[in-house]
Amino acid sequence: MTRRGLPPSQAAVIAATQRPLAASTRQEPSRPPAWKTIPSWDVIGTADKVLSPAEQLFMAQRAGAHVTDVNAGHLSMIADPEAVARVIEQAAQAAS
Repeated sequence: MTRRGLPPSQAAVIAATQRPLAASTRQEPSRPPAWKTIPSWDVIGTADKVLSPAEQLFMAQRAGAHVTDVNAGHLSMIADPEAVARVIEQAAQAAS
């Protein structure tokens, strides 16, 4: 199985245009996490080098999420948009 990643030119554009978090995000108190009261879904990129798949799985399991693994890096929604769209459709169908 080959790793699904982004073409270098697309990755370069994303890296150059990504904006930092606003300073206020570190000062605002958080509210209760939504995953405690609503169903959750998670797409885990098994080739993620930013946040390890094991850490992502831990958080997904803690939330009781429906987990889908994709052979992609951190930006699975760009590398494998069809898989991510299927998960969104599953979540929407479950909510209706």
